[in-house]
Amino acid sequence: MSRIGNNPVVIPNGVTVDVKDNLITVKGKLGELTQPFESVEIKVEDANVLVTRSSDTKDQKAKHGLYRALVNNMIKGVSEGWTKELELVGVGYRASNQGNKLELALGFSHNIVLDLAAEVKVETVSEKGKNPIVKLTSHDKQLVGQVAAKIRGFRRPEPYKGKGIKFVGEVLRRKAGKSA
Repeated sequence: MSRIGNNPVVIPNGVTVDVKDNLITVKGKLGELTQPFESVEIKVEDANVLVTRSSDTKDQKAKHGLYRALVNNMIKGVSEGWTKELELVGVGYRASNQGNKLELALGFSHNIVLDLAAEVKVETVSEKGKNPIVKLTSHDKQLVGQVAAKIRGFRRPEPYKGKGIKFVGEVLRRKAGKSA
């Protein structure tokens, strides 16, 4: 029994869901997302999206909850949007943006310039005495997570001093240094 897959997804006002030939399309005020699906049936009834499976094979059980979660993320994305915040911890680490071009100074011999996808909006916040913060927002949860992981991968947080790029609110596992 899939606890997640059996829950209906509520469609908020201003969002339209269309299912045709193993392709679900969700449109809202922030954009439009499409997702192909297989092995399950997706139906729109009243203001709910229902995901059902025809049998209890291992493949269908796995995809039942998966596609329900993907549809839920799509509906939330086009109505509210998704946000990830990254914090740059380290002396001299800076971030600035011009449009969708993000420039990071992370202690390398050169600055890293990253052209972001048009769907992702970037904002940098730099206050005196605080670490710079990069805010990424989009209607596509997968795209925001992928871009955030790529930025974090440029300088992952190290366990001794905690320097690097980390998510806001992320708890790092710290290690003790050399004992004298």
